[in-house]
Amino acid sequence: MLSELLKKYPAIGQFVRFGLIGGLNTGVDLVILNILMFSTGFSDGTPYTAFKAFSFVCAATFSYFMNKQWAFKDTSKEKEVQKFSQFFIVSTVGAVINVSVATIVVMYLKPMVGSEVLSFALSNEIWGSIGALFGTAVGLVWNFFGYKFFVFKK
Repeated sequence: MLSELLKKYPAIGQFVRFGLIGGLNTGVDLVILNILMFSTGFSDGTPYTAFKAFSFVCAATFSYFMNKQWAFKDTSKEKEVQKFSQFFIVSTVGAVINVSVATIVVMYLKPMVGSEVLSFALSNEIWGSIGALFGTAVGLVWNFFGYKFFVFKK
């Protein structure tokens, strides 16, 4: 039954594979981000934004190869530079979306929630991770459609 559904609607399989790769990318993103935050002691402000941008670029590079080979099954070798450039453009816009949303959560949502209320449970590092997860969720939608219809279109 599932295989019939996936044959009838192959985009569902693509999205599931994309989502699994996204989970791995999120892991890469969060591990690098948390290593940077905990090793330097900086978890907000400009350093956080720079750390989040760097961790996103690392995850996006991993994402290109995984999405090309597995999610979108693009085995062509032609126009590789063009595809990578297109991927970079989509990912750059996705990075701006991702980092902006993450930074808004950390810089504006965290103070609105009230640090006195949640300070015992949510450290600055946890807020950094919450921001990263929100950024990832919003960027996911942009990236899927950008990769599917712009980069790996058939």
